[in-house]
Amino acid sequence: MNPPTVVIVPGLRDHVPQHWQTLLADRLDDARLLPPLETDRLNRHAHVAVLQRTLAQILGPVVLVAHSAGVITTVHWAAQHHHEVRGALLATPPDLTPPLLEGHPSPDALHAGGWTPVPMKPLPFPASSRPAPTTPWPPTTTPQMCVPHPATPARSKRQALGPVGHLNPASGYGTWERAEEFVRELS
Repeated sequence: MNPPTVVIVPGLRDHVPQHWQTLLADRLDDARLLPPLETDRLNRHAHVAVLQRTLAQILGPVVLVAHSAGVITTVHWAAQHHHEVRGALLATPPDLTPPLLEGHPSPDALHAGGWTPVPMKPLPFPASSRPAPTTPWPPTTTPQMCVPHPATPARSKRQALGPVGHLNPASGYGTWERAEEFVRELS
């Protein structure tokens, strides 16, 4: 069986140098970071298009590693496209409908950008959904968003991470050692 390529799907702020996703990509042999958006950063269609273009360049299976709004990108992508996905790590999936923290887009701006509503059909691949109950962002209240297809339940999990905040540098996270463990489980 061919080893999968790990594809990193960031949230709205794209890649941050000391973010666990960026550091994970540096540590893995075959990982791809989605290229950052120069324009249309609040346009969900643009985020999905970048993910689709990246996956179209990869022959063989992938594991998606999505964080925050990257989870929403992944869910929207899965509702429209197909690729051989061995699994997806969905870390700290947010609810984008209530107001977010100061300095972040409003629910109206996110809706106008196509982020909401989020598709509710099951994912067609195994998923490891890892919500964080202590995130300052509103955690998703729609767990079915991250439910895998019924054919893949044995390799799918929904388990809270514990007190990790939003699992970003502001919450004290650079390297997140458990990410590699979760990626191996999905590979």
